[in-house]
Amino acid sequence: MPYWRRQRETWPTLAMGPASEDWCPLRMPADWPGSIEGLVRRSLTVERLDDLMQEIAGSYGGNRTARVFIVGGGTAVHSGWRTSNIDAHLFSHDEDVFADVQGMKERLELNIEFARPENFVPALEGTENRHLFIRTIGKISFLHYDPYAQLLSKVVRGFRQDLLDAENFLSSGMVDPVRFRSLVHTISETQFRKYPALSRDAVLAVVDDFLRQYESGH
Repeated sequence: MPYWRRQRETWPTLAMGPASEDWCPLRMPADWPGSIEGLVRRSLTVERLDDLMQEIAGSYGGNRTARVFIVGGGTAVHSGWRTSNIDAHLFSHDEDVFADVQGMKERLELNIEFARPENFVPALEGTENRHLFIRTIGKISFLHYDPYAQLLSKVVRGFRQDLLDAENFLSSGMVDPVRFRSLVHTISETQFRKYPALSRDAVLAVVDDFLRQYESGH
């Protein structure tokens, strides 16, 4: 039985919400991933993700190289876990690469959102060393954002699709469960001060429960 079905009966009660398959125990912001605008645009597929990368690289006029990170549903689509996603979630330290983002959205009829896991969950130690290279086009290198950080945000958010993706992060070998548990447990109480909707004890309990049930099924 998939973890997202089992979790409803066993997950610690951390937030009020309906007892449904889409119940989120820590109630992450409802607008990530997903948006109203995305519902009237075309879905992100692996082909459209490639088109998006080509558009980003082609529109970039900077003189230096830059990196663009694929996050969330884009990683799932590119990895073959899903056929499509509503939005393309991206991040870059160099905002110039998104100078023509409105034009790209219109040309591709695609909703593009800027997000990374640290917008919603504390940072994990060593994230900068765990991004996964995809390809380089022109001066832009494209990477999957640290899968360990992505997994933490998925487990904390806790909706059905998030938990299916979370299982795939582990079963694909992108994330080692022992290392993931260790990294999460090293997050300090101080780091949680930036995330008042979360508590360290609750996050650790949810992560431990997810890993325990995942491991019991494999």
